[in-house]
Amino acid sequence: MTNVQKLDSKTPSLEIDADMVDLEEGDGVAIDPELLQEVEVTTQQLEGRQRQIDAKIQIPHPVEPIWNVLTDYEALADFIPNLAKSERLTCPEGGIRLEQVGTQRVLRFNFSARVVLDMEERFPEEIRFNMVEGDFKAFSGCWCLQPLASDDSCLTNLCYTVVILPKRFMPISMIERRLQKDMAVNLLAIRQRVSEIADC
Repeated sequence: MTNVQKLDSKTPSLEIDADMVDLEEGDGVAIDPELLQEVEVTTQQLEGRQRQIDAKIQIPHPVEPIWNVLTDYEALADFIPNLAKSERLTCPEGGIRLEQVGTQRVLRFNFSARVVLDMEERFPEEIRFNMVEGDFKAFSGCWCLQPLASDDSCLTNLCYTVVILPKRFMPISMIERRLQKDMAVNLLAIRQRVSEIADC
C-alpha cells in the first residue's frame, strides 16, 4: 500500500506517547506552506510496522556542491532544523560513523531520538546509511543525487529515503507523520544551504 501525500501547514505535530492526544501546534518549525509543496513525499507500508518514506526536491545547482553539503557531516546540525547533534565517531572498520540526535519542543515537552549511523559514500550518486545502535529497532536509507539536463541552468533531483521500524512503545502513526514533515523541512534547508554557498 502506497500513500502519496503533499505536505501542508496542517500536518500534525509530534505526539509524546500513544496515550496522548495529537498535539497540533508548537513543533518549533515555521515553514511557508507553499515551500512545502515543492517537496514530494511518499509513504509506503512495508511488512508489519515498517515504513518507507521517500522525499524528493529539485535543487538549481549541480551535484558537487550538494554532495559537499551532505557530506560535511558535523555541520549538518548548524542548519537542519531540530537536528541537535551530528558528530563523527571512530568506526571500527575505518569507515564513516555518525552520532545524530534529533530534538523537538512540543508545547511543554521535549522529545529526542538518537541514532548511530554507518555511512557508505558512492560519489557522485548515492550516500547510504544504516543504524548500528539507537532509539529505533531499525533505521536505514539513502541520499540519491540525479543530475538533470537543462539548457539554461544546472538542476539536480535530491531524493531522501528512510526505512524505519520503531520500537513497540513508539506509535507508528506519530513516527510516520513526524518524518513526513521533518524530511520535507530538511530538504528545504539543504537546498537553501547549497544556494548560500555555491554558484551554478
